[in-house]
Amino acid sequence: QVQLVESGGGLVQAGGSLRLSCAASGRTFSRYYMGWFRQAPGKEREFVSSISRSGGSTDYADSVKGRFTISRDNFKNTVYLQMNSLKPEDTAVYYCAADLYGLGSKIYTTWSDWGQGTQVTVSS
Repeated sequence: QVQLVESGGGLVQAGGSLRLSCAASGRTFSRYYMGWFRQAPGKEREFVSSISRSGGSTDYADSVKGRFTISRDNFKNTVYLQMNSLKPEDTAVYYCAADLYGLGSKIYTTWSDWGQGTQVTVSS
């Protein structure tokens, strides 16, 4: 099991940028596929992005492709989500997720470990 702590959320105007970080505990971070999900009020948790264990493979939801960039630093046990050109519809609680055995499924129920979430609010 890995403990995940997100940071970097906040309030930003449309068109602005934020960088989310997710710090993981333990010495096995590089064994985990990492991902970001988000959940808006009244909606189901949805996939945002994922990154492979080495960082060599990434995936994005169509809604964020070209605007968000996921990366990881296995020496710092941290995964990042750079969010540019933010839109009001990006407003949600953003969750970091880890999966020891998976391959970055877009289905949130298949991920094993979760952070507590960080609020991102984009004003119009």
